[in-house]
Amino acid sequence: MQQEINDNIKKISTWRRIFFMLVFSVIVSLVRVLLWTVILLQVGSALLTGAPNQNILNFGQTLSAYLYHILLFLTYNTEKIPFPFSDWGLTEELALPKIKE
Repeated sequence: MQQEINDNIKKISTWRRIFFMLVFSVIVSLVRVLLWTVILLQVGSALLTGAPNQNILNFGQTLSAYLYHILLFLTYNTEKIPFPFSDWGLTEELALPKIKE
């Protein structure tokens, strides 16, 4: 058992994943700020025009899918490293169909 633990600790892939998890923990903080900006812009749009802004809807949806992709990685539910260390297309695959007006 002790030898197995030592082998796991020495694995480069484990330390690589931990490094990426730390990087994405910082990115999650930045994405949260962007999401709050999207929320406030949509509230402003709803108050001023009576409807949400379509461009902001699409951006918010993509940003939410990106956050979801990061959370899947952080919780070991996927081995696919999120953008910017992989193609943005992985995030788009997770996004729901585009919102209609």
